[in-house]
Amino acid sequence: MSRTALDVTPGSPPPPEDDHTFLGQPGGLLTLSGLEVWERFSFLGMQAILVLYFADTLAHGGLGMSAGTAASVSAAYGTLVYLVSVGGGWLADRILGSYRAVLWGGVLIACGHYSMAVPTAAMTWVGLGLISAGTGLLKPNVATMVGKLYATDDDRRDAGFALYYMAINIGAFAGPLVTGWLGDHQGWHWGFSAAAIGMTFGLVQYVAGRRRLAGREHAAESALAPEATRRAIRLIVAGILGTAAVATALATAGWLTMGRFVDLLTLVSVIAPAVYFAVMFASGRVSAEERGRLRPYVVLFLASTVFNFILFQAYSTMMLLAASNARTTILGFDFPASWYASALGAFEVALAPVVAALWVRMGRRQPHASNKIAIGVVLGGLSFLLMALPTSGHGGGDYLMSAWWIVGSYLLLGLGDILLETSGMSATTKLAPAAFSSQTMSLWFLSLALANGIQAQTVKLYDDVSQPAYFGVNGAIAVVAGLAVIAVAPWLRRTMHPVH
Repeated sequence: MSRTALDVTPGSPPPPEDDHTFLGQPGGLLTLSGLEVWERFSFLGMQAILVLYFADTLAHGGLGMSAGTAASVSAAYGTLVYLVSVGGGWLADRILGSYRAVLWGGVLIACGHYSMAVPTAAMTWVGLGLISAGTGLLKPNVATMVGKLYATDDDRRDAGFALYYMAINIGAFAGPLVTGWLGDHQGWHWGFSAAAIGMTFGLVQYVAGRRRLAGREHAAESALAPEATRRAIRLIVAGILGTAAVATALATAGWLTMGRFVDLLTLVSVIAPAVYFAVMFASGRVSAEERGRLRPYVVLFLASTVFNFILFQAYSTMMLLAASNARTTILGFDFPASWYASALGAFEVALAPVVAALWVRMGRRQPHASNKIAIGVVLGGLSFLLMALPTSGHGGGDYLMSAWWIVGSYLLLGLGDILLETSGMSATTKLAPAAFSSQTMSLWFLSLALANGIQAQTVKLYDDVSQPAYFGVNGAIAVVAGLAVIAVAPWLRRTMHPVH
């Protein structure tokens, strides 16, 4: 049904074009943006201290992992989150509906953070599992709900998504400040508790503002038939229980170690997008014209993978580097090393309006979407190449660099993220075949899963090679990848219609 022809029932939100209750935007945007502030507060707040918790000694309340292992396990957790997100989109579309998927996802996330607040290793793993499942339900469906607030031809749509994107980065900025201070001064599990409370706040305001959300009273848009739904639920439950039983048996037998589990997730992250693209290219429901647009999208998909491989290390190897080899004083003010993660959110909050205004000013003279993505990848690579400078020329690991080196690296990374994420997600929705339009976000999440899967293997080298070599080589690969996308820009412009 067209968004311009919605039926209005008692208690339902007003038609999109008549709702201007939040800064000229639909009131539901306040509810969903508020949820994202707290979800990102909890998710990235926890992630900013997770690798430090893994690497800290048992005596100080950590898990005593080596730096490389801590970064690898942290990346594997990210891989699992984005792999589950693919299934979360399907569940919302076919069984739960977006509103309930987001609600139950938030409940699982909150339960996961509360579990991690319990100071035992076992509850840490239980908590990470719950958070992975919850984020997989919540994350792909909140953006879908934002889109439902607007009629197809509503001129406020882009501005609304800009406000929503701002909310995400406010949470990304605030989360590490709170969890980092608590983790540094009170203990890691106090930081996890703050993440739990933040997600609870998000759920409360989500439920309180539910009347402003479009379609909340409806079931899944492409719901399965009742019998098919019951069968799907039985299969899902059986699959979860069966997988848990097999994993427990293998772990008890000593075969399923943490290292092998990480390797398994990496393998799945590689196979899943390969199968996804193969199905789309071979599908009889995909026209020759749509198949032609898929080819350039493969290039953009790989570019996203390379950039996010660098971006996600802002919460792993960069955190480890900051904790061991960076000063934690700026202008006489001392701060926890995990606060560096807040710089990324702060830069994106500050720079996103500037970049948006620049594109408006340039109009049709602005770079093609593929070039924006390529520049983003180059900036990501430069952020790592920059770190090769202060880490060079030291006989050992006993040195401290100025805080401004890491701040500068995060500035480049934040600007690159703005360029790539906004253009990449837009291109995804326009280039995906019509038969797979409801699964376009799954494609994007698979690039994030693949980036984390590759990271989970690469960061194992962090303990074995010099810091200049690690950051220099990875940064150089990203720069070369970005330049390669620029080199094929003429072909991309010809084949990416209607993306401009």
